[in-house]
Amino acid sequence: RSAVLGTDGVGLAGDAFDAAIVRNVIAPAFGNGTDQRTPFGKVFPLPGWVFVHLERWHQLTMLGVPSMRRRLRSILREAEHPELFGALVHVVENELAFQLVCSVQTAKADLSREDSTRLVFVDEDVCIDAPIQRSDFEAWIAPELAEMDAAVTRLLAKTGVTPGDVDRVFLTGGSSFVPAVRRQFADRFGAAKLASGDELTSVARGLALSGL
Repeated sequence: RSAVLGTDGVGLAGDAFDAAIVRNVIAPAFGNGTDQRTPFGKVFPLPGWVFVHLERWHQLTMLGVPSMRRRLRSILREAEHPELFGALVHVVENELAFQLVCSVQTAKADLSREDSTRLVFVDEDVCIDAPIQRSDFEAWIAPELAEMDAAVTRLLAKTGVTPGDVDRVFLTGGSSFVPAVRRQFADRFGAAKLASGDELTSVARGLALSGL
């Protein structure tokens, strides 16, 4: 017989891992952590909401609406490091969000195969060429990994199933390529029990079948 014993999960996808790279590599290169000085001489950190928008591609594109562009230009005039924040303004005004996201995703994919990589994004005066170690990336995504692990713990507890009772663990989706994700399941259930397939299409196919 086929039966669902229980379900659990967390609202995480690959863009959460992308956001970690943006937060730790892209945002500092665009001036996060630096200050702006008002015409009256007061000094404030550059507004954090700008860099939060960088962490999700759909929010990044929202910075391109006219009202947001005017705000960014206003911040640029007061930035103490205009060469950094100006790079962000260049990306927004030239609609380079997609290219920026692609550079982040390329670096993430590289770290699934290699112990280190370089995140490279170059356009006119914007030049980001930053090394990233897999160990650093795994430290950045540790909170998300902990959420995933906690969901598995809850599910086993709710169903009364032990790791030894599990015959096979199927991993799918692009994030299943991340070594730290696979290692987390291998440590709990044993590497021999892990199976995967159609990682880049199975989620969409499952949604389509569900809708059908």
